[in-house]
Formats: sequence, C-alpha cells, structure tokens
Amino acid sequence: MNGRHLRPEQALIADWITSGSRVLDLGCGDGALLAALATQKGVTGYGIEIDPDNIVTCIERGVNVLHSDLDAGLSEFDAHSFDFVIMTQTIQAIWRPDAIIDEMLRIGREVIVTFPNMGHWKCRAQILLGRMPVTRHLPNTWYDTPNIHMCTINDFEELCAAKHLEVLERATVDSSHRADLGMRLLPNLLAEIAVYRIKRRG
Repeated sequence: MNGRHLRPEQALIADWITSGSRVLDLGCGDGALLAALATQKGVTGYGIEIDPDNIVTCIERGVNVLHSDLDAGLSEFDAHSFDFVIMTQTIQAIWRPDAIIDEMLRIGREVIVTFPNMGHWKCRAQILLGRMPVTRHLPNTWYDTPNIHMCTINDFEELCAAKHLEVLERATVDSSHRADLGMRLLPNLLAEIAVYRIKRRG
C-alpha cells in the first residue's frame, strides 16, 4: 500500500488489512490511517477518539468518528461487527488492557495492536540506575505520562498464550520503525516498538 501520507507504523499496519474490510480504529487520532485505507483499499468503518481537535480533523477527512472513552468499553458494538480492530500506541494507556483485548476480539475477527517495549535495553539500563525510563519511544517523564500499564514483548506474548490467542504476524522495530536482524533474534531486548496481529485460536 502507498504509505506516502502515513507514519511508518501506520503503513505497516495498512499492509496487513485486506481490501474491502470493515475496520474499527480505537484511538484513531487524526484519522489518517482510516482515510488512507478507505481511499486505497476501499475499507469501511469507524474511528473512536477522545480528543476534540482530532475529532474535527477526522470529520474534515471524511472519517466516521465516535467520541468515546475506551476505558468505558465497547458495548455499543455487536459481536463480529468488524474484520479488523486496530489500536496503535494506546493499549498501555488503558485501565484494563486485558479486558479491552477481549472486547476487541469479541467485535472483530482480527486485532492489530502496537505498543512500546519496556524490555528494550535502554529502559533496562535506566531502571538499573534507579530511574524511570525516558527514551525516544517513551518520551514522557513519570509524572506526565499517559502510560499506566507498561509491558514488554515477553509480557504481551504471555498474555496471548494465557488467553489462547494466535499470533498471526509480529513486527519488531525501533522508534523510527526500522527493523534489523538483531531485533528479529532478540526482540525483547533490542526492539523499541512491537506490532502484533492476533486472533482467537480456532
């Protein structure tokens, strides 16, 4: 897919979305991903966003957007309403990440999630020095961060195993969304950002 108007992370996700799908983008921001998917892959669907300025931008782009707090759940959507449910760089800011994943898989056939990897060596080094990490992929200080449930790649995969979820695809990249052999061999140590495509087994 032509990712000219997308961030590298969004372009990677867009490549996993099949043409003509129904998509729900949780925490959709300014709607750039949904707008590009609608234009280039003919997808339909909605975004959910809480920031009023982002909602205005979504509307200007022709994106169907709902104003909602994700911590309130997704009960307004029926089961199996979407082919893909996407959440980028938001799950660590949700009060119950495990519950939101269950809800995403209730309403969607597949789920795409991205999150910063707390297991990256720079995070580990700063914790060893007695400080909460501040890095390129985690730029906020402890007192002004929106993140309340940080995890590592290993933590997330253990959650998937506990919930009997199948990992269909995984990409591990740095904060500029570049990948290399080291990240493939030691993702929990060397990757800054993880991108997962998952579904329920069976």
